[in-house]
Amino acid sequence: MLSVSHLEVRAGARVLLQDANFIVNPGDKVALVGRNGAGKTTTTKILAGEAEPEGGKVSRHGKIGYLPQDTKSGDLDQLARDRILAARGLDQILRRMRNAEDEMASTDDDVRHQAMDRYARAEAQLTGAGGYAAEAEAARIAANLALPQRVLDQPLHTLSGGQRRRVELARILFSDAESLLLDEPTNHLDADSIHWLRGFLQSYSGAVLLISHDVNLIEATVNKVFHLDANRGELDVYSMGWKKYLDQRATDEKRRHRERVNAERKAEQLKLQAAKLGAKATKAAAAHQMAARAEKLLAGVEGERAQDKVARIRFPAPQPCGKTPLTAENLSKSYGSLEVFTGVDLAIDKGNKVMIIGLNGAGKTTMLRILAGVEEPDTGQVLHGHGLKIGYFAQEHDTIDPDRSVLQNMVSASPNLNDTEVRKILGSFLFSGDDVDKPARVLSGGEKTRLSLAMLVVSGANVLLLDEPTNNLDPASRAEVLEAIRTYAGAVILVTHDDGAAEALDPDRVLMLPDGYEDHWGPDYAELISLA
Repeated sequence: MLSVSHLEVRAGARVLLQDANFIVNPGDKVALVGRNGAGKTTTTKILAGEAEPEGGKVSRHGKIGYLPQDTKSGDLDQLARDRILAARGLDQILRRMRNAEDEMASTDDDVRHQAMDRYARAEAQLTGAGGYAAEAEAARIAANLALPQRVLDQPLHTLSGGQRRRVELARILFSDAESLLLDEPTNHLDADSIHWLRGFLQSYSGAVLLISHDVNLIEATVNKVFHLDANRGELDVYSMGWKKYLDQRATDEKRRHRERVNAERKAEQLKLQAAKLGAKATKAAAAHQMAARAEKLLAGVEGERAQDKVARIRFPAPQPCGKTPLTAENLSKSYGSLEVFTGVDLAIDKGNKVMIIGLNGAGKTTMLRILAGVEEPDTGQVLHGHGLKIGYFAQEHDTIDPDRSVLQNMVSASPNLNDTEVRKILGSFLFSGDDVDKPARVLSGGEKTRLSLAMLVVSGANVLLLDEPTNNLDPASRAEVLEAIRTYAGAVILVTHDDGAAEALDPDRVLMLPDGYEDHWGPDYAELISLA
């Protein structure tokens, strides 16, 4: 359970949230909503105890499971299975049991007997923690999140960003926490895994606070909505499900508009009357009273909610290039003994639109990283044609330097623009004032997405490599990105689980991984987008 009183959240000098008071009880399923940059991720970090508020108090009762947007934490040499089991301390217990088993084979009686004692103690601890059934439960959760045994046996550093993200989600869901704080849990999940997660959250008996742009997930699971108003820095609490919340918001907006119109009409009448009376010296006091009544009338009605701002996103006009700016020959990649893909050939002509499809772990992100020159293939080569200018959008925002400010990252991506021009472009992506001086590491997932897209806009790229470009975006910002993809004149290679992004791209071809099979795009492939 969470109890919050007089909470104040800031980002630099900007107030994100002030004087917020609320309680999240067991059984509450809360959607925390608001536009990108409103402070949802920052607020959730504070609720989880990962950051300190500017003011107010957060009381936490019971174990909390927190899934952040950035999952680049923990020991990357740890096996994926052990990372999940560590949520209940089972990884250490099982490791002691395995070590004891090895020593029980010793020919030294003392070593063997000591090992047997250690094994017995460890097994008793395992039983107290849920026994082998708990280990099987972890495996079931992992399987439902598309993490098969072969992935669980791998070190974290060999996994794709999407796989690591799903390992973290599995760890949180396995943790036996009384409260779950989940920041975009459906990122990198296929349709089957999202369906399973929906059922898990519906049946979960503890408290859930959820940030998600998956409207279907929210609609199916939540019974409360917290709306973080970015314009007022206030939290509106709605004790109702998603559809009723939308209806109530619409009703509230109509009421505010009606009340404001009526108040303005009456105030105008009072001001006109005051102006007439004011012309007569003997009526000056009455005129003053009428003018004061008009001002009081306007002050007494709640203003209409300001519309949330939306970044205006348009990709750059591509620089001139040759007929085939990018070619890949015989690409292969393995991690240890695990072969990801092999023998992949690809030729990207000017203006081509290509979708890369494959199950999670098939190497889609790895392929884009190789094409972008971020990672080297085990075999084969990537050839740059005449005039090639690559623009790379990484799903983990690897193109952003976390230690640099927003402005410094933009300057590095656009060395030919002056400070005023860079700030103007950042303003169109909703970074203004002190926001441009924030270090990139403190940005939310949606803000990092906007910064990455802004860096693409100034790049002049003629080949865009886009890896899940609509992740972490609110519906209005997502629509802007889809329109930018739709209207971009250069070549695009796209990886996405968002069928709307695939529709906007209108691909010419599809590359299937890990087989490297290439084909013309067709309706049958469109059906695979959300499933892959």
